[in-house]
Amino acid sequence: MSRLEVAVGALPLKNPVICGSGEHTMTADGIRAALRAGVGAVVAKSVNESAAAKQQLDRTDYALLGSDWRRLPWNFAPPADAQLLCRSGLIQLEFEPWMEQLVALDREAAAQGAYVIPSLILSDLDQCARYARAIEQMGLRVLEVNIGAPHGEEAARGAIVLERSSERITAIVRTLRAATRLPLWIKLTGQSEDVAALADAARQAGADAVVMMGRFMGFLPDLDTEAPVLGTSAALGGGWALPLTARWLALSRRRLGPDYPLLATNGARSGHDVARFLLAGACATEMTSAVFTGGYEVLARSVRELDEYVQSRGKRAADLLGVAADRLASYADQDSRPGYWQTFVPPAAA
Repeated sequence: MSRLEVAVGALPLKNPVICGSGEHTMTADGIRAALRAGVGAVVAKSVNESAAAKQQLDRTDYALLGSDWRRLPWNFAPPADAQLLCRSGLIQLEFEPWMEQLVALDREAAAQGAYVIPSLILSDLDQCARYARAIEQMGLRVLEVNIGAPHGEEAARGAIVLERSSERITAIVRTLRAATRLPLWIKLTGQSEDVAALADAARQAGADAVVMMGRFMGFLPDLDTEAPVLGTSAALGGGWALPLTARWLALSRRRLGPDYPLLATNGARSGHDVARFLLAGACATEMTSAVFTGGYEVLARSVRELDEYVQSRGKRAADLLGVAADRLASYADQDSRPGYWQTFVPPAAA
């Protein structure tokens, strides 16, 4: 499947399907299962120094929802329109033993032409920088830092940081850039009026790539109990998010230029969705909720679907990069068609 090869900057990937960080990458067995699915990379479950973030794992809860907002069975066979509402927490292993596992797993990944990528989630910046330096010294090859976790404003104070300020992102990324020479991927929030500006701040401060974008916080009343589903606000993701993520990818590509690496997350459920994100300007896609709710076969199936799609079009995956984004037009560019709107109005019966 050499036609699936892509690059995130100078980093080659055998294909643009990445298993994103989550509960399904919290163990060595889970990471190995994702690698067996044939992905280009696996992002391990995030870690930081916060005791509160670790304790949050014991307060997690998850609801799979249909398009009618009613709960679905958690049977790892969700319908395509299923949505995940959840509270999450961080891995409870301490930093060093978790990194030691990831070093060994990354060696296994390298033998398969893939990567295992550690993920830090920001709490204290100085500690995060020390961890970044240690990760490089231990021999890992890529680092992702999540500064846009949707739970940041709901979790205990100091557990997780959610950054929406370009100035803060600049300061954070400069500090991390000074701490490590590793390829540095910065994961951003989607809960901003200008995600492209956040991406630009990360780029200017030295990030090698940005991952966009984190899920949205939501609140859902239950009609039967009249209480909040899960009892709290929670992060919401589903296939409906794909056009939102794709728009910010296209706008970020326009602002940052076609050569700056963008990675997609939030919305992909299939290989065709990965292709859609390629067309929108993402050189790779992190699949997270779809794997957590549907199992590791989602990854293998997505790789196959993407390969079948590009083969059917006589192209390589890299040929799709940004093609639709570069054709994105404004409303003012559209043809004038007086009265056309009436075609779409429902009939008004007498």
